[in-house]
Amino acid sequence: MRVAGAFRETFGAEPQGVWHAPGRVNLIGEHTDYNDGFVLPFAVPWGVTAAVAPREDGVVRLRSLQAGGPLTVAAPGEAEGWARYAVGVFWALREAGHPVGGADLVVDGDVPQGAGLSSSAALEVVVATALNELYGLGLTPMEVALTGQRAENDFVGMPCGIMDQAASALGERGKALFLDCRSLASRSIPFDLSRHGLQLLIINTGVHHELADGQYARRRRDCENAAKRLGVDALRDVTDLAGALGRLSGDERRRTQHVVTENHRVEAVVGLLRAGAVQEIGALLNASHLSLRDQFEVSCPELDVAVEASVRGGARGARMTGGGFGGSAVALVADDRVEAVREAVVRAYAERGWAAPEIYPAGPAPGARRLA
Repeated sequence: MRVAGAFRETFGAEPQGVWHAPGRVNLIGEHTDYNDGFVLPFAVPWGVTAAVAPREDGVVRLRSLQAGGPLTVAAPGEAEGWARYAVGVFWALREAGHPVGGADLVVDGDVPQGAGLSSSAALEVVVATALNELYGLGLTPMEVALTGQRAENDFVGMPCGIMDQAASALGERGKALFLDCRSLASRSIPFDLSRHGLQLLIINTGVHHELADGQYARRRRDCENAAKRLGVDALRDVTDLAGALGRLSGDERRRTQHVVTENHRVEAVVGLLRAGAVQEIGALLNASHLSLRDQFEVSCPELDVAVEASVRGGARGARMTGGGFGGSAVALVADDRVEAVREAVVRAYAERGWAAPEIYPAGPAPGARRLA
């Protein structure tokens, strides 16, 4: 195993274990998580693998096979760049009162770069999973996810919801995760595409998205301000959409319309999947993209072209996925239309002088786990 060999090379000792946590793709339910709403992600086959051994001196030494290193962090505040996501987990566990010392870590990732498949959450979850076992903390998978979220919110400074970490920690092969982001209640929903002659294609636009640059935070503030104006705890609580929209204007009105209707779309997709009507979810994927483009305003030309070309090529439905401003789209495609969709997207990009996007199928993979 490459990461274990790199650990021996870096630290001159054996790791005490190797763990893996996957990235995620969100089937539907975008920008609903921090509005106490519903999401339907699943874990993808790519993620972050970590070889880890504990240290008694509280020091954290890290090496990324992608970023280089090793780095030595004696105090959490010394962490920079990618290391903040890993060191933030130590900080979050210690802040919660858990007896966590230091560790030596080597991490290796194969999440496609710039695809918006949440490599940061995978890094947080793999570190939390390893420390949970090495230090005997007894955390549940959801508590591991919450630790990763706190690291990202309060240490890194990215106000994400719980979806990414939960999908990484709780994912199951062949199933999507229906998650209520208020109660944290979750249910596994069958999503075995091969049984229905379908594939979910991820279309990686290659456009870099930087959610921490303020755009994500501004959208979240719009939602919080709208909820306050409407007198509800979160936009999830809006039951009279027409009445609510009549009391709002501008960005707050548009954000509210997206969040409320997106929650309904998630519930509708869950109902169809439970009924075995996987082919019928395509129209809801299309509607989600239009709402994200026009109401939440987080799409971009590359995502729009990927979605439009997929549908023209014969996809049953398509939408941008993730926080937006780049990253990936997903397209639900019958097996016999995969090449036609792929060719339609590549051709549409070429006509605009854009580099061809990476396109690959993905199905639900297992969540965080020990490998060795």
